Amino acid sequence: MLALQTADTYSIPALRSRIRLLPRILGVWMGVFFVTAVTMVLVRNAGRPDVDAYGLWFGMSAIFLLASRFLVAYGIRNWVRNGIMERRAVIVGGGEPAKELIRSLEMQPDNDIRICGIFDDRGEKRSPIMVAGYPKLGTVAELVEFARLTRLDMLIIALPLSAEARIFQLLKKLWVLPLDIRLAAHANRLRFRPRAYSHIGAIPMLDIFNKPIRDWDSVAKRCFDIFFAIFALCLLWPIMLGTAIAIKATSKGPVFFMQKRHGFNNEVINVFKFRSMYADQGDPTGRAAVTKGDARVTPVGRFIRKTSIDELPQLFNVLRGDLSLVGPRPHAVLAQARDRAFGDVVEGYFARHRVKPGVTGWAQINGWRGEVDNDDKIKFRTAYDLYYIENWSLWFDLKILFLTPFRLFNTENAY
Repeated sequence: MLALQTADTYSIPALRSRIRLLPRILGVWMGVFFVTAVTMVLVRNAGRPDVDAYGLWFGMSAIFLLASRFLVAYGIRNWVRNGIMERRAVIVGGGEPAKELIRSLEMQPDNDIRICGIFDDRGEKRSPIMVAGYPKLGTVAELVEFARLTRLDMLIIALPLSAEARIFQLLKKLWVLPLDIRLAAHANRLRFRPRAYSHIGAIPMLDIFNKPIRDWDSVAKRCFDIFFAIFALCLLWPIMLGTAIAIKATSKGPVFFMQKRHGFNNEVINVFKFRSMYADQGDPTGRAAVTKGDARVTPVGRFIRKTSIDELPQLFNVLRGDLSLVGPRPHAVLAQARDRAFGDVVEGYFARHRVKPGVTGWAQINGWRGEVDNDDKIKFRTAYDLYYIENWSLWFDLKILFLTPFRLFNTENAY
């Protein structure tokens, strides 16, 4: 399995391919068989191996591998036809290039793309309202909101490489979205190395941006979250119970406080916290950030905020799937830096929402936590979040998780 994973045979395009990757799969099995057989002979110190048994083992295993791949490919193709595993895409740019791309896609036998429509800034003379039977749904400015609402999987830019300035302006608007962005290369004469392309059937695409933490990586991260969230709850439940009793005994109101924050893909989620303010002075919107010596904070609340104990109920958000254990911290929907929304302060701020937000994150363990009272704080926090997204791995998550308890001792900006 490790050898097949290394040979990149477990991606969705590879799994749905019946014939193309069979030589690679058989080659991997031959290599693994040879290494394993030689090792067994040496360990058993046998003078002459049982050739018949080894031959039967090799042949039956090869048949099993091929049969299982055919079954998986059949299942995926069937799910694609039924719409379960299709990829929803829109084409950016209309006219003749979009028409050629659509016709090429429709001719591909392995096509799993469902085109939802076309977006283009140009008028009807240069970009008609219908192209190859697909409607023009709006401008590029309207595409960002459309992509968030419909959970698109891919944007395909149908523009020639010579339109460099226009492509650059498009990418400045679109890179904040959690999806794949491809540049159709079937009509371009300029050719790059084969590894620079991905393919939809036989159509080459230049990979501009990939959706972060995708496919099996997302499954691995979810398993990581569930395992460590349950482990943390088993370990920390006495602290959580003691905190709940202290809050209830020292001030009127509920134990928990719920705040609306931005989650994955800019969706609004309800995040749980232990209540740290007086019940009648709480701020569910997050517009008025807590400052040093804030009179709204209770004595117990001051302690649990400094120690970040107030964040522990977010482990339940992790189990629900709203949050990840590690990721960019979710900000309140109306959070501001000196009366300016974070999105107005940092260009590309919403790109941090391309992954699920986290209970802890790379920015937090590097000191960027607490009150955001100037532009630099949110700029640095966003820069660290984007670094995390681009360099994510399970080992990186484990490192952040391990360092979090030690970095909590720095309470300089936590009040």
